[in-house]
Amino acid sequence: MTQTITFQPFGPEHVQGALLLSTQAGWPHRSEDWDLVRDISRGVVAIEDDAVVATAVATPFGEVAMANMIIVDQAMRGRGLGREIMLRAMDLAEPRQWRLVATPAGMPLYEKLGFTACGAVHQHQGRLLADLSSPGIRPAGPGDMDMIRSMDREATGADRGALLDALAHRGTLVLAEGKGFAALRLFGRGAVLGPVIADGVQTAQALLSHLFAGRQGQFLRVDTTGISGLEGWLTEIGLAEVDRGVAMLRGDLPGEQGRFTRFALAAQALG
Repeated sequence: MTQTITFQPFGPEHVQGALLLSTQAGWPHRSEDWDLVRDISRGVVAIEDDAVVATAVATPFGEVAMANMIIVDQAMRGRGLGREIMLRAMDLAEPRQWRLVATPAGMPLYEKLGFTACGAVHQHQGRLLADLSSPGIRPAGPGDMDMIRSMDREATGADRGALLDALAHRGTLVLAEGKGFAALRLFGRGAVLGPVIADGVQTAQALLSHLFAGRQGQFLRVDTTGISGLEGWLTEIGLAEVDRGVAMLRGDLPGEQGRFTRFALAAQALG
């Protein structure tokens, strides 16, 4: 690695440089999408000649943390910078379990750092073909947040209160009373729907259908877990699978089988 590189905490002044990196990598993130992750995370940037040449972020969720937004400038790859900046970011949190979603190109590094594959993430996106709706779903309000945090914690094993509060502030949360919730926010080329936490696939479809209402023809994205059972339905309504990531983890947590399941992610960076 070149000795002219310095490392700094990821601050607001680095967002535009990070945006250039994610655009170079073909990611759809806007500066607002970077702001969301940075606001609830701790991160590191690598600087060379006053330019951001690499990023890595740790997002702590209680006993769980996500390693994410790991990007190295194309001109800087092959020098060990990805490993160095990722380790620096992981030093910023001490969870019992690390999680991430890997691309095939990133898997060799993550495996060397002790991560193991534990599932698939299916990226569905496209323009909605049908104008769907679903009864029995209502907007979530401030008084529902404790219930939403509890359902999310039961499904994920993580304390994602800061993320859920950010989604409530930036987007839309809807609730199936006592059965699940879902979120929608602007992202990339359109909007992303997730997380979707529900007691079963029918509730998950109802939550998504409610958020789909009035959005026929709009560009939407849903990142589902490999066990969601939603893939065929999403494809039928215009959201085809366009990519697939690998969910990976390092470390152990007690296995608790709760009533709720995560059917879709808030983002691949955030689980």
